[in-house]
Amino acid sequence: MADPLSPTKARATLRAILAGESCARPASVFDALSMRAAGALGFPLAMLGGSVAALAVLGAPDHQLLSLDEFAGLCRRITRGGPLPLLVDADHGFGNALNARRCVEELEVAGVAGMTLEDTDLPAPFGATGPRLIPLAEAEAKLRAALDARSDPGFVIVARTNARLQSTEALIARARAFGAAGADALFISASPDPETLAQAGEAAGLPLIIPQPRWLTPQTDLAALGARICLTPHSTLPAALDAAWDSLAASPGAQNRDKPEAMIETLSDREEWARRMARFLER
Repeated sequence: MADPLSPTKARATLRAILAGESCARPASVFDALSMRAAGALGFPLAMLGGSVAALAVLGAPDHQLLSLDEFAGLCRRITRGGPLPLLVDADHGFGNALNARRCVEELEVAGVAGMTLEDTDLPAPFGATGPRLIPLAEAEAKLRAALDARSDPGFVIVARTNARLQSTEALIARARAFGAAGADALFISASPDPETLAQAGEAAGLPLIIPQPRWLTPQTDLAALGARICLTPHSTLPAALDAAWDSLAASPGAQNRDKPEAMIETLSDREEWARRMARFLER
């Protein structure tokens, strides 16, 4: 097995990926062993998604129920023996600008290589009818606070924007603002078309991180569009849970062997959480 990376080496490796000329594909991990498996399989880096962390720690959907301490603890367990740099989805930084500062401090200590900080209004406010953005001024302030909190300048802070909820113009404006504020990279949720993607990267002056685009073909050169990391689907934890169910069902003591068709949705009580949201958050 590969030796664990020190935080300094992990952060330098992530920065080298962002400064490179190709587009890397991270492994989706959720614990120490999945991280080691990713290293053995030759992945260049690992990613911990917010939804994955919620399922791994709470067995619940991603409704920002996870605390910073719980999230940082999971990160620490993944990185302590990890052979790859770990990039994590830190959602909204667990609160306002001051919370974002503490988030950086905790994740640095946990050995994380880098984090994303998004501009979506989270957790879902009372009466919201769908995802919405915080004001640009607030998003800039949170980003500046996160950057100011770094004790290790190698720690990577990625500005994540969901501005396509509003318009292409909003995406370009936020990309430009986050680049000017000093972000190390720009994560664009729900990848726009190739032309808009390239425009946003140029406006920000930053390397891009994107989810896998729906328009991706084998001929698409994501690196030429400015993408340096393209996420892979978060399928590792569901696959592990599926295998765990099969193993448990074949073990003595199992009484009900009827496998749920929607494993994650059933075991995480997604429908019940939806009812709670409707009951307590809707007008």
